[in-house]
Amino acid sequence: MGSRIDNLPKAFIWRRLHSLTGLWLVLFLIEHLLTNSQAALLIGDSGEGFVRMVNWLHNLPYLTVLEVTLLGVPILIHGIWGIKYALTAKPNSQKGGDRKPHMKYGRNRAYTWQRITSWILLVLLVVHVAKFRFIDYPDGVNTGTLTPTYFVKVQMDPGLYTVAQRLDVKLYDKGDLDEMARESRSSRSEQALSKVASEIRAKEETRYSSQNAKILESAQCAEEKQKLYRALSSVHLEMGEVVAAATNFGTASLLTVRNTFKNPIWVAVYTVFVLSACFHAFQGLWTSMLTWGWVVKVSAQAGVRKITIGLMILLAFLGLAAVWGTYFLNLKT
Repeated sequence: MGSRIDNLPKAFIWRRLHSLTGLWLVLFLIEHLLTNSQAALLIGDSGEGFVRMVNWLHNLPYLTVLEVTLLGVPILIHGIWGIKYALTAKPNSQKGGDRKPHMKYGRNRAYTWQRITSWILLVLLVVHVAKFRFIDYPDGVNTGTLTPTYFVKVQMDPGLYTVAQRLDVKLYDKGDLDEMARESRSSRSEQALSKVASEIRAKEETRYSSQNAKILESAQCAEEKQKLYRALSSVHLEMGEVVAAATNFGTASLLTVRNTFKNPIWVAVYTVFVLSACFHAFQGLWTSMLTWGWVVKVSAQAGVRKITIGLMILLAFLGLAAVWGTYFLNLKT
């Protein structure tokens, strides 16, 4: 058995690995769009389902390790080999002169679009990760509570007042941040309190003192407030922007999604992204079922193709609902 595996062509092994990582990414896409759709379709709950799911994911232990191993590595493997296949592909569903065969069959067109969407996904996936994982990723500052305060920069609009109230979010404009910066620099009483607290800590007394307890508690509250002020005042705001401070990561992420999808340009970009991802995923799923030999009979292939098309349409609906409904349907006011 071992010799048989050793004799397998490397290209075949990499194709199987490319297929397996694709199947794994289909599962992730389903989870991702199911989560995002809750920001729009559960009208009236202010994105509570989205917030709950995002918080659960964000609180997973060793999150960065999980992201790299379960998402980063599969995407890298699938992407590298996908680029190779796209570069060597020979689509034949479009006219290319007398020397190139022209096949008008549905499967030939699907093959062509599988290659086209691979290039679209390559670009938009980079944009998506850069935007939501780095540029617009909520910043957190630990203020002594069980959960940090998370804050994001968003564009102000009239509906944000009531949305922020429902989500228990505080909004700060440039004037508020400037005032915080001044307070953090000029509070002499808090500086004196911090100095006294440092002296008490340096003594390392073992006897309990209610006076020392009050001083240290007050100093800790002041230090935590200063930490929050410094974090918020470090944010650079443009005209019309505010900082939204939330009590959990999920709520801050929801505001980022809302802020993104009130922009028509981003709505258009993510519409293309969702449609490309859903087509590419389920076209790949159907193809993998054939290449792995899971579906052999012609009648079974026809049935499975209908199922994958149905799943593709359903998932595209969920994804487009998140894009078009988060702001315009559920969280505009």
